[in-house]
Amino acid sequence: MKLDINKIRQDFPILEQSINGKKLVYFDNAATTQKPTVVIEALKSYYEGYNANIHRGIHHLAEKATAAFEETRKTVRAFLNAKTTEEIIFTYGTTDSINLVANSYGQKFISEGDEILISTLEHHSNIVPWQMLCEGKGCILKIIPINDAGEIILEEYEKLLSPKTKLVSVVHVSNALGTINPIKTIIDKAHAFGAKVLVDGAQACSHIDIDVQALDADFYALSAHKLFGPTGLGVLYGKKELLETMPPYRGGGEMIKEVTFEKTTYADLPYKFEAGTPNIADVVAFKFALDYIQNLGKTNIAAHENELLAYATEKLGAIEGLTIIGTAKEKVSVISFILEGIHPQDIGIILDQQGIAVRTGHHCTQPLMQRLGIPGTARASFSVYNTFEEIDALVVGILKVKKLLS
Repeated sequence: MKLDINKIRQDFPILEQSINGKKLVYFDNAATTQKPTVVIEALKSYYEGYNANIHRGIHHLAEKATAAFEETRKTVRAFLNAKTTEEIIFTYGTTDSINLVANSYGQKFISEGDEILISTLEHHSNIVPWQMLCEGKGCILKIIPINDAGEIILEEYEKLLSPKTKLVSVVHVSNALGTINPIKTIIDKAHAFGAKVLVDGAQACSHIDIDVQALDADFYALSAHKLFGPTGLGVLYGKKELLETMPPYRGGGEMIKEVTFEKTTYADLPYKFEAGTPNIADVVAFKFALDYIQNLGKTNIAAHENELLAYATEKLGAIEGLTIIGTAKEKVSVISFILEGIHPQDIGIILDQQGIAVRTGHHCTQPLMQRLGIPGTARASFSVYNTFEEIDALVVGILKVKKLLS
């Protein structure tokens, strides 16, 4: 089905504004997506109509809020095709989800001399927690190399795997380059050695259909704000049998069955990992974001984004002195680029003056930038509400950058 992009744009009120006298062109979707009216209204309706703490109240507002909160969990389960809602843990973002696994599974099951594998493509959120674990436990962090196109070298990955490998934690889609990793292959090869696999799905979740059972992922992490949902909310999927063996990451209310000064017993899944008052309003609103995606259709969204990517790759690639960084065969709608003799930050500043929002810098992937031999890039990332005309405006903007700074 061909999407009506102009109609879709009307669902996102922020896109109607002007920046510096120019119509906003929002190409920073890899950092966060904009929010449709249904999500904004869901937040408003919660606070105006049934704001209450959940699970522990018997009054009407508490019961209504609890039902809405748990309805989102059911929607997330279906979105990821998890077996049960017990496998869906609400966190504060992908970063928090990864830290949960590092501090729970890692602390219990990974020991001195054990090895953890991550790739060169990783966001800092999928590097630092494992470094911290290794520093504390004496385990060893090993890095899967990439080629110049920004693709994992599977032969080198296979060489790193051994009986010492206890965990592989790898990004599904690179936030900096748009590379889609062969996650199913990565998982299968890790499982052959008895290792568990965590997938950082922060960038993949808005572009690719995710089926955690088909992937056989042990853990899958994502963030709501990359899916047209609110900020400060994430999801950790984990296989039930694994989550049941893991100790709580945080202590407090909600994650307990009974507390005495002598001993505490912990709640069942998923609540064992959800200490304290959760991010109720944003969880409630997240369902509306996921429903919005499902109504448009992931396949339809991906088709439009892939057309934008192909068009932008052709148009930007024709600009003299512009080099696209990250040329993997399998990519989502992200283009990182550099301009000869011009700092990425200067590119971003001049584009902003023309109302065009892009991201500049190392994109929280400093080791990746070091591998590529550059300080950073300018990054244009596209979503379903972006248009070919906006890409034309980006081309005009880049040509103006060149004229001013070359």
